[in-house]
Amino acid sequence: QMKSEASFDTIPERRSANYKPNIWNYDFIQSLNVTIFDEVEHKNRAEKLKEEVKLMFAKSMGVLAKLELVDILMKLGLSILFEKEILEVLDSIAAPIKSNYHTLEEDLYATALCFRLLRLHGHEISQDIFRGFMDGNGSFSTSKCRDIKGLIELFEASHLALEGENILEEAKGFSNGILREAYSTLDSELAAKVAHILELPSHLRLQWFQVKWYLKMYERNKDIDSTTILLCELAKLNFNMVQATHQNELKEVSRWWKNLGLVGKLNFARDRVIESFMTGLGLVSDPKQSSYRKWFAKAIALVIVIDDIYDVYGSLEELQHFTNAVDRWDSKEIQHLPEYMKIFFQALYDTINEIAKEIQHEKGWNQVLPYLKKVWANHTKALLMEAKWSNEGYIPSLQEYLSIGWITSGCLVLGVHSFFSIMNEVSDEMEQFLEKNQQILQDPCTILRLLNDLSTNKMEMGTAFKRSLRVKYCLY
Repeated sequence: QMKSEASFDTIPERRSANYKPNIWNYDFIQSLNVTIFDEVEHKNRAEKLKEEVKLMFAKSMGVLAKLELVDILMKLGLSILFEKEILEVLDSIAAPIKSNYHTLEEDLYATALCFRLLRLHGHEISQDIFRGFMDGNGSFSTSKCRDIKGLIELFEASHLALEGENILEEAKGFSNGILREAYSTLDSELAAKVAHILELPSHLRLQWFQVKWYLKMYERNKDIDSTTILLCELAKLNFNMVQATHQNELKEVSRWWKNLGLVGKLNFARDRVIESFMTGLGLVSDPKQSSYRKWFAKAIALVIVIDDIYDVYGSLEELQHFTNAVDRWDSKEIQHLPEYMKIFFQALYDTINEIAKEIQHEKGWNQVLPYLKKVWANHTKALLMEAKWSNEGYIPSLQEYLSIGWITSGCLVLGVHSFFSIMNEVSDEMEQFLEKNQQILQDPCTILRLLNDLSTNKMEMGTAFKRSLRVKYCLY
């Protein structure tokens, strides 16, 4: 027998996680000026420069020159404009390298750069390409590896190692040690590059922060050549246009969040829509994937609120009825629940249905909603199980915890949304893909669960139940 709405609203005690308030002012976000340049003139100039870069690819160049062109395009955020040309260049380089990995052996810089670019673009290239720089004892030779530029590239390349690639693990320790020792003797430009990559390899950084860093580096170089000057100009134009796209998306998502009406009505929950958008932007910055970023931001913002409902605020009986409503995907199921649950369910229901329709419109496939409904139902069921454990004071085994935790991490919800959002074409053949390949999502979700528990242990401790699990399974 479901209680009346009035009886739910008179529950005397509600928990609070004391989350910090949102630091992003809505009016500030909406005031972002995205028209600070003449769009037509900007695009015309960019198109002219793009044609000049395409002519560079058509010129006869040596292998190293080709690699360096691809490298600088990536560092300046321009690779997305020349995907076809870059793939053709790397394909032409990869074939002879695969058949004879000694091709670039005499030059550490060229070899490591080649390895890094090919592996980043999905080519199967063996770590054996570095054997020529090692001595008879299986260690890297200091006499063959003196060049700082080469050591920088070797260090970068070593972070692309696959499991069991001992040569690359050796390369990482070797290059790290020499670069740290040599740092104080280097000129300012090389020292800055060394400090930058030792802090974090470039492929692990957010691309658009990288672009600004490299632009400053290139422009401080007094010996900058005409080609780099041209590429820097194009990079600035492209950066401004991409930034305008991202800012417009952010403003749209911010308006959606305000119109949703959750802020102010669910004071116990985190207001993190801007951070949600920035997370999606960090994952996929391609201007052509605008819809993905907006859908992802909406999904993660809702995941955060629903986590607070189950982990902090809702009573066990409320959560049971709310879970049933999500499972049946029927707003009638919550008519007698507290007002905050009515508000949130309607927001969830409307948003997910809208996302499904937009995916159908863009991708031409009308079977998305059943998958989204199912993944949200599974998410709430897993959250309910954790709530029951908490209510009973039950501490699950590690296996029990992870069997639920990989779902409650939110990664599964976001993974399914991302799957349908990012696919260029969705066909009926994919209908059973997610069910047949669950491990593809389960493994990263499990990792995210544990990483999240570690990182939030001190900042947002949550309930005593969550604290006990974090201490038991993550901290020791």
